[in-house]
Amino acid sequence: MKNSISKWSRMFMLTIGVVSLVALASCKKDKDDDPPKNPIASFQFAVSATNHLEVTFTNFSQNATSYEWNFGDGQTSTEKDPVHTYATPGSYTIVLTAKNSVNASATFNSAIELQDPNSALTLLAGETSKTWKLFREGTSMGVGPDAAGARTWWALENTGARPCYYYQTFTFKKDGSFVFDDQGAFWGEGAIFSGTAQNEVCFEAIPANMVNTAGADVSAWLSGTHAYTYEPTTNTITLTGLGAWMGNPQSGTSATSVVPEASKSFKAVIEQRTGYDLLTISYTYDGFYWDFSYASYSNPALEPEVVVVAPPYGEDLPDLTPTEMWNTFETATSFVVLDTAGVYPGNGSAANGGMAFTIGVADPAGVGANCGKYDRKGTYQELQFQRENDIQFDNFSTVSIDVYMPSSNNYSGTLTKDIAIIIGEASQTSQWWTGHIQYDAQVTVMDAWVTYTFNLNEPTSGPGMGVYTPATRTDLDFFAISLGGGGHTDEGTFYIRNFRFN
Repeated sequence: MKNSISKWSRMFMLTIGVVSLVALASCKKDKDDDPPKNPIASFQFAVSATNHLEVTFTNFSQNATSYEWNFGDGQTSTEKDPVHTYATPGSYTIVLTAKNSVNASATFNSAIELQDPNSALTLLAGETSKTWKLFREGTSMGVGPDAAGARTWWALENTGARPCYYYQTFTFKKDGSFVFDDQGAFWGEGAIFSGTAQNEVCFEAIPANMVNTAGADVSAWLSGTHAYTYEPTTNTITLTGLGAWMGNPQSGTSATSVVPEASKSFKAVIEQRTGYDLLTISYTYDGFYWDFSYASYSNPALEPEVVVVAPPYGEDLPDLTPTEMWNTFETATSFVVLDTAGVYPGNGSAANGGMAFTIGVADPAGVGANCGKYDRKGTYQELQFQRENDIQFDNFSTVSIDVYMPSSNNYSGTLTKDIAIIIGEASQTSQWWTGHIQYDAQVTVMDAWVTYTFNLNEPTSGPGMGVYTPATRTDLDFFAISLGGGGHTDEGTFYIRNFRFN
């Protein structure tokens, strides 16, 4: 009996094993029948240290079985990690196409600039050294959303607005040293010196004056000798040494910094022109594209003079001392003094790069009177009011506004829940943002109307904070409402009503 049971047991186990093998084979077949994943194309490159025309490509593609390279010079390859030697220096765009077993494909491209490192360095630093100054023709620096829109938001020209910038020199030497000479004067960038005596003026470049808004010593930005490296294949210059800078002092590799940094990198493109070379450097981060143009003249006679005194800008507006000043935004005529007809350039028109504002839309809460709809769309993110009079604030001590902030906006990025009311002068100042004051709050209650009231004698930010209040000025003619923070490219929809001075 024992032998009989063992026999049947063995047969049973054998049967189970066969079934299991069949099941495994079936599962394996199903898995093998799954379609291959789509390929992802990617690569990096390195230029030979001994041959500036030889480039090694390292393939980082995924889910691919074959590769097609186009090196941008008419030559191709099907190797995974090719090494390619170009015939001449120049700019090339390399395209990699990665394919899988069923011929699904993906492409990746990257540009490369091949130059003789010695000749490229000579173009930047001369045979022994080369000195660059801010370009004095047309615009010399500015900011925009990207390279295509460079200097569209703001630009500087040699008109006497910031003459100290145009005298300063930046010298690259062939031995790898970088020398900055402030020529005895420094410009008080608002981002650094807001609220100090140095704000937005040219001042004497001495350590005692180099104290930023927070009280930090920034004297490392003054004249000094530092080091640099230049990588022509990527058009990148890196300055090393605490306080080394070019462009704006606060411009950093990937963010703005209001204190000196140990190093910074930026893109650099050099053009050879008649009688001079032009060096354009750029920084890109946080939706901003800053670029700056510098010239080095082989013929000094071609260099324009620096304009030292700016011509008068604008006009002094007639005074107005209102007893009422408000706008409900319920209808186009529901206002006293604060109408939206007189707007600062760009405001109210998405086509002009401004935010869009609509009067008389339905209350988003569904219970009250109509209100104003505030859509952030591009360059000018504020709702701006330019008056035809200099407002005298004798009859006002507070300013208030009702805000409805929808939770449906995307606040996970740089769009914020901040609100601000701005007061400044624009008729005689070409850049109102260099001297305004503002009153700030952060919304904590969403999807409901909340009234925010501010004491006019207690501004909370702005370059004019601590310098003046509305009661101490007689030339203020500009107002603005800002919702969502200072990011120029951040989009969002908000609602406002009852903008009122009391």
